[in-house]
Amino acid sequence: MNHTKIWRQRCTRGLAAAVAWGAAWPALAVKDLPGGPAVNQIDLHPPASRIAADVIGLHDGLMLVCLGIFIVVFGVMFYSIWAHRKSRGHQAANFHESVTVEIAWTVVPFIIVIGMGLAATKTVVAQKDTSNAELTIKATGYQWKWGYDYLKGEGEGIGFLSTLDVAHREMSDAGKPQGDDYLLKVDNPLVVPVDKKIRIITTASDVIHAWMVPAFAVKQDAIPGFVRDTWFRADKTGDFYGQCAELCGKEHAYMPIHVKVLSHADYSKWVEGKKKEMAARADDPAKVWALPDLIARGEKVYATNCAVCHKADGTGAPPAIKALTGSPMVNDADKGKQITLVLNGNDKGMPPWKQLSDTDLAAVITYTRNSWANKTGQLVQPSEVVAARK
Repeated sequence: MNHTKIWRQRCTRGLAAAVAWGAAWPALAVKDLPGGPAVNQIDLHPPASRIAADVIGLHDGLMLVCLGIFIVVFGVMFYSIWAHRKSRGHQAANFHESVTVEIAWTVVPFIIVIGMGLAATKTVVAQKDTSNAELTIKATGYQWKWGYDYLKGEGEGIGFLSTLDVAHREMSDAGKPQGDDYLLKVDNPLVVPVDKKIRIITTASDVIHAWMVPAFAVKQDAIPGFVRDTWFRADKTGDFYGQCAELCGKEHAYMPIHVKVLSHADYSKWVEGKKKEMAARADDPAKVWALPDLIARGEKVYATNCAVCHKADGTGAPPAIKALTGSPMVNDADKGKQITLVLNGNDKGMPPWKQLSDTDLAAVITYTRNSWANKTGQLVQPSEVVAARK
């Protein structure tokens, strides 16, 4: 067999393997996500606010200035090297300082920097002007989810947690990403009206997070014990996506941001529906619950908040994430130990869950104590959680 034939066979096999690999690789089938990342995106995100458009214009303009400086400086340098090379008979010059040159290379960069600073000042100042907001929302970073509280404006009093969709975490654990919104889908998106100035107040309950939505040119750190703010005004309706932009722990990749921008009429309908939903879910912490009712409610709370780490079957991800099924803590006769742990967390990766209601906490603890291999028959009443908070 000659070398040409061998080479052709190897090329054919290699091409067939490449085609098969490409067909099996799901990422190749992903499409652009409107309001989110695009396939092979290398430029800044398409703007959805005036500030974002200004930032992109500023960026492009300054890049052109930098390109011009690069061309002039390196053009002169390369020309000098080429035109005055030794092979053409040029001799190295021997000279000392030149006052004119020194003044020039001090004054010219100074003028350029001042010009760039003046160009950026208007946009930077506008980014920091959070006054006269029509809607104020507090975004609290948790390990690893976002909490939203509507503090002022239409929707005042609304509050909820926004958590990565459990199915997306399961896809990540299995190494089988699917969908254009992979790891960006949440259970409760932040909902705001179009053409309204939205002030976002950021803080955190545990470590430093960062609230970032590229389409609005917004990125603000959320720091425990501090309150910081930013703002945006969306100029179009739709869904817009971001992520926590500060390395905040092992689940950092799993706390996306989804902002849903609605028309004024649709936003008012959402506010009305959300308030009715919250009123229906409001519980009297003194109410005494039956075991089956607490377990049923706890299963829903667990699926929304706990299954991301501990998995739906309670097995966890040892050694960092302990299994709940068969856990000595969960099966301990002293319920207070688990109540304290769930409320306050620990330094081994368990986050505090004080943001959940007393009834939800009682329900999820009861669920874990009576599910999988755990058959304690015990239940935790909301009043016990209230007492543990004190």
